Amino acid sequence: MTSPDSLVLRVAGRPVGRYVTRPELPARLSPRPYLHPVTTLAGTAVTEVSPADHAHHLGVGVAVPDVEGHNFWGGRTFVRDRGPTELDNHGAQRHTAFQLRDTDGFVEELRWVAAGTELLRERRTVAAGGLTDTAWALDFTFSLTNVTTAPLSIGSPATNGRPGAAYGGFFWRARKESRPPAVFTADRDGEAETHGTRADWLALAGEDWTLVFTGATEDTRRDPWFVRAAEYPGVGSSLAHTERLPVPPGGTVVRRVVTVVADGTLTRGEAAALARRAVSQ
Repeated sequence: MTSPDSLVLRVAGRPVGRYVTRPELPARLSPRPYLHPVTTLAGTAVTEVSPADHAHHLGVGVAVPDVEGHNFWGGRTFVRDRGPTELDNHGAQRHTAFQLRDTDGFVEELRWVAAGTELLRERRTVAAGGLTDTAWALDFTFSLTNVTTAPLSIGSPATNGRPGAAYGGFFWRARKESRPPAVFTADRDGEAETHGTRADWLALAGEDWTLVFTGATEDTRRDPWFVRAAEYPGVGSSLAHTERLPVPPGGTVVRRVVTVVADGTLTRGEAAALARRAVSQ
């Protein structure tokens, strides 16, 4: 049975992801809806929730460490000239309603609330679709609208003084294995070469699975990739890489990432072909 607070995504009848809408989490983890477990068609899990290394990493979702000083990422906040600091500044993403709910996807309304005030309203559209007998695609779009009467801005530890830490936006925490996953784009290999770069697609390949992340809009492709492999396996699309992202009253930020979830280890050519197919279908 599926909990009233969760739903299961299916591809060709196979369960490939569970979406939790109202997780019971401490405020310090910035509670928010997330997908976990996400699996390959063969059933291999490719996500983690609250792992020992980062308790605030919650599968697949949207997480932002700085919305006008409020933490929607979880954990400590990076403060300029102080470093990572425990602050009572955590926000929460609250599920409001499903506009559409089906076995292969949903459209959801959410409220981003901090200190008793709604800052952003989100519409999240998620769809699961088959690609081949061994691969499927997760299409994830989010739109954030400033519902206050004042300008807001989105930041990251990088914009607050921590080089290389421009995380915030779409984020996928992958499963940690005995050795770090391989990372590659069309023309780069390794964490050091791919982190912070702009690329049409980026692949993370584990022992018997591969994820291929694709920016599916022009705005999304402009955002550099945030990549971790050695410390932990995770990939995100950076909303605020070198500068804060302004969101005027009534303004909306939209991003779309399509992720190929494949069994086995894909070659560069196979990853590129599946990325193209996933975005075009």
